Amino acid sequence: MLYPIENRVREVKNLNGIWKFKVDADNVGLEEKWYETPLSDAINMAVPASYNDLVTEEKIKEHVGYVWYERNFIVSDSWEEKRIVLRFGSATHHAVVWVDGKEVVRHKGGFLPFEADITKLVNNSVLEEHRLTVALSNVLDWTCIPCGEIIEKQGPGYPEGFHFQETYFDFYNYSGLHRPVKIYTTPKQYIKDIVIKTEVEGLCSYCEQQSFVALKEYNRLYQESDLPTAEHATVKARIISSDMIRLVQVLDEQNRIVGDCVPVKCADDEYHGIIQIVNPTLWNPGKAYLYKLRVNGENDTYTETFGIRTIDITENSFQINGRPFYFKGFGKHEDSDVRGKGLDEAFNIRDFNLLKWMGANSFRTSHYPYAEETMMLADREGMVVIDEVPAVGMCFWDGKSVFGGNRVNEKTLEHHKNMLRAMYERDKNHPCVMMWSVANEAATHEQEAVPYFQDVIRTMRELDDTRPVTMVHTTGADDDKISQWLDVICVNRYYAWYNDHGHREVIGLQLKNEMEKWHRKYNKPIILSEYGADTIAGFHKLPSVAFTEEFQWEYLQEYQKVFDVLDYMIGEHPWAFADFQTKQGLNRIDGNKKGIFTRNRQPKMAAYVLRERWKEI
Repeated sequence: MLYPIENRVREVKNLNGIWKFKVDADNVGLEEKWYETPLSDAINMAVPASYNDLVTEEKIKEHVGYVWYERNFIVSDSWEEKRIVLRFGSATHHAVVWVDGKEVVRHKGGFLPFEADITKLVNNSVLEEHRLTVALSNVLDWTCIPCGEIIEKQGPGYPEGFHFQETYFDFYNYSGLHRPVKIYTTPKQYIKDIVIKTEVEGLCSYCEQQSFVALKEYNRLYQESDLPTAEHATVKARIISSDMIRLVQVLDEQNRIVGDCVPVKCADDEYHGIIQIVNPTLWNPGKAYLYKLRVNGENDTYTETFGIRTIDITENSFQINGRPFYFKGFGKHEDSDVRGKGLDEAFNIRDFNLLKWMGANSFRTSHYPYAEETMMLADREGMVVIDEVPAVGMCFWDGKSVFGGNRVNEKTLEHHKNMLRAMYERDKNHPCVMMWSVANEAATHEQEAVPYFQDVIRTMRELDDTRPVTMVHTTGADDDKISQWLDVICVNRYYAWYNDHGHREVIGLQLKNEMEKWHRKYNKPIILSEYGADTIAGFHKLPSVAFTEEFQWEYLQEYQKVFDVLDYMIGEHPWAFADFQTKQGLNRIDGNKKGIFTRNRQPKMAAYVLRERWKEI
């Protein structure tokens, strides 16, 4: 799916701002056809944003079911001969959309874009203004990802109709129109999609070291002039278009044409083009270089940004452009005060500046694909991304079965694969995306999980044969039944926190023992994708105790001692980048406090300790 851009033949209208908003308290709006007339008794609501923290009433914040959004928009007369498309960056989690009371699209899945062609509807209308209505549900069940269920309780002690949304993941179930809403135009004959793949010849990486210890020493001496180089790059473009494609060009960062070709029509609406680039500049972590692929059709034109880089994996290393790469960074969340999961460009800039200040080079989109604007920023900043589908909540902690009972089912699997396809279609051309993660903390010890994840992993590989595939584990190495089909092992572990709480002395022994089990079993590189301790900013005590800032950095250092002696450990992603909101719980005081930064992006003591380490490696 191509991102909406403006050029000489395409236009974009932004529908962000203040919308009308109404809570469907009894979830009767669909039955009563609220979309047929303007919303009554509505309040104002910001888009993009989560609605939950913008209100002051608990019954709205914690509402389970549908809410309604509405606004008017105008279509210019100059668009009469254009194709007109309505596009949502995301709608969490289920959406039905109407224009002037007529349904135009339904979508399931809260973290990926969807759109509807509204050309005939608006062009055949005599209305000066058009009414856009969205019914949005935050309900999660076992047919979707993330997974969840509605819990109902009856009897003495419970009010009539008592129910709540249960989730099995540790972040707040924010809902709303979280990302931009836009209307864009194309010519009637238009470019539908572009798939870019690159191949490199004559790669010179200047680095033969494989182990972390050697890599650490090498990076101390590393100079920018030593950036990996290549003699040639082949850029292969597959273009899906109803327009006749005349020319494909590659432009460098100075907008100079460095290669072009006349593509070959291979099938209905499909063109293939191959362009050779001599001495290409590679996209490197921390040193991004972005080319542009400009597709010129008879009526339409589109320019897609891309980068040239290679990915290789050995049993002990992850290599980008022939150089072993060590993942330094975080699991993050799209989460901020007031706005919730709504896109905030200012927070994005702050986050990336903090990542660079830390010496971080990567992050995981835990536990859902982040906004396209975030991915484009990662492309420009040279930040490596593990892109994760929203398959979270597929594990119980009390021994109950997820895959073997009446929970995860065929509808879940189909939706899971649909989300993989949508994630790939959106992010396939981003050079920052180095690996796909197909799930977080699923019950991979269950025998019934085997065919499920075989299908999921096979689907991901069929979609993309250029990137490795991983998933993030909470199951132990002894019990895991899935990782033989993965390229990299990612493990979440909280020694001395959820078990043996406060006893930092057990961390080294337990971590080393388990990492050795994983590597013996699968002989694959490992990232510790989560580890951390809740920490209250400003809470200090000597000697340290749990929840103090001193404990957090002492805790992290125990993990680092193990990373530094295991050469198959290829990354450390402490949990989490910043404090974030969760549902209420006995072990959560207004959210998860494992952040290295506070929720408003100020450093805790551990940030300085990590910065000193990461700047060295």
